[in-house]
Amino acid sequence: MTSWHGYRARWNGEEYPVSPEPHALELWVRLRSETPRDGFEEVEPGCHVRTVPVEECESLHFVTVVCRWRDEPFQVHDERDGRLLLEYLGGSALKARDLGLDRVERGVWRAWAPRAEVTGMREEAVPLTSKFLNV
Repeated sequence: MTSWHGYRARWNGEEYPVSPEPHALELWVRLRSETPRDGFEEVEPGCHVRTVPVEECESLHFVTVVCRWRDEPFQVHDERDGRLLLEYLGGSALKARDLGLDRVERGVWRAWAPRAEVTGMREEAVPLTSKFLNV
């Protein structure tokens, strides 16, 4: 996996990684494609973009990769040398300490864990609706 979290939108029946692009009166998104497509502009080799109003999208999601480590829930943030940077989702500071996690700020606990010890890795997509986008 190359992206551990980010936005995705469905536009014209296809799913694209996107970046939000606020405009004065509405939210737009920058659709990205590795291959050339009609209406997309190549901004660098292998990166083609098209900016559209979010209302034109069939759906918009924020996607993260979640997993379990030592029977506890985590979100994956990075990978290096066969180890994953995990952020604890369990909400218990006592459990985080018991797991030997590092506190990076109030309520945020992380650790580098061997990838072989991580189970149940999957994408979790949270739909973003007009209620959250003010559109």
